[in-house]
Amino acid sequence: MGKVILTGDRPTGKLHLGHYVGSLRRRVQLQEQGDYDKMFVFMADVQALTDNADNPEKIRQNIINVALDYLAAGLDPQKCIIFIQSQIAELAELTTYLMNLITVSRVQRNPTVKTEIKMRNFEANIPLGFFCYPVSQAADITLFKATTVPVGEDQEPMLEVARELVRRFNTVYGEVLVEPNIMLPENQTARRLPGTDGKEKMSKSLGNCIYLSDSADEVWQKVRSMYTDPEHLNVSDPGHVEGNAVFTYLDAFSTESDFANFWPEYQNLDELKDHYRRGGLGDMKCKKFLNTILNNMLEPMRQRRHELEQDIPEIYNILRKGTEQARETAAQTMDEVRKAMRIDYFNDTELINQQVEMFRAK
Repeated sequence: MGKVILTGDRPTGKLHLGHYVGSLRRRVQLQEQGDYDKMFVFMADVQALTDNADNPEKIRQNIINVALDYLAAGLDPQKCIIFIQSQIAELAELTTYLMNLITVSRVQRNPTVKTEIKMRNFEANIPLGFFCYPVSQAADITLFKATTVPVGEDQEPMLEVARELVRRFNTVYGEVLVEPNIMLPENQTARRLPGTDGKEKMSKSLGNCIYLSDSADEVWQKVRSMYTDPEHLNVSDPGHVEGNAVFTYLDAFSTESDFANFWPEYQNLDELKDHYRRGGLGDMKCKKFLNTILNNMLEPMRQRRHELEQDIPEIYNILRKGTEQARETAAQTMDEVRKAMRIDYFNDTELINQQVEMFRAK
């Protein structure tokens, strides 16, 4: 059995820095290392429709935005398979079968589901498709026999559901599916990047994102308005870096070379933090430094994205080819699943011959 990575994003808008540090940056690194036999990256449009069913055009339009962000960030269709979830019919089939192996109460206990339901105000009327999100995600992972799933730590409960379903399926029907492992971001801060407003999560719906495709001016506008320390009223005041979004972002993105290149007064982030805590360092200086780091990182992506935008048909061609490749793997796994479940009626010559003999004997 080979080593396989599977990861993806809901195409509800352009990708932001939370996506980048949470998994996208790591995907590009893993792709280049070549330690995995296959790498699947997909746009989870079916899952996006679970809470956007009345606005499919939103999903339709953002498929291209996510694809552009993937390619601009460095994902290479020659090294990974990029595909669209809804175009793999086998995913819906496997989801249906896995639903029979889990209870409603088990899904209800999932803390990620609880959080998402509350965030979307679904407490009174939960769409069934949204409620079954963990099962759908398990199908995504297991259909491609993923051994590794690079995601943020908030997705660990979802991975545990997938592992439970694999164990249950293999116990009932035979060893077919593969139990996945989570791969968390190496940078602890990057595991859950807060929004620019200091709130717990960067989210498109909350409007507190810095997008990978934002212009330099847009990035500066957002950085300039970032939440810092409400008690740091004067430059001379001691400041707090804990809960300060500017320093959280510096934890996630700054390197010692950034200090050497853009702020040589300090050797590293620890020195900058110490000065801020002592007092005598203004928020605006820190914001300007963060803005320089972010735009230095994003500018190559912006340039690549602009080039890619000049040939949109080719982007769809890349997605079509990736989806065709993904369907080959999906079809093979489903053949094994149906055989294990004893529902491969037309291919089961033993069953047909057995019944021929049974009815002849009457």
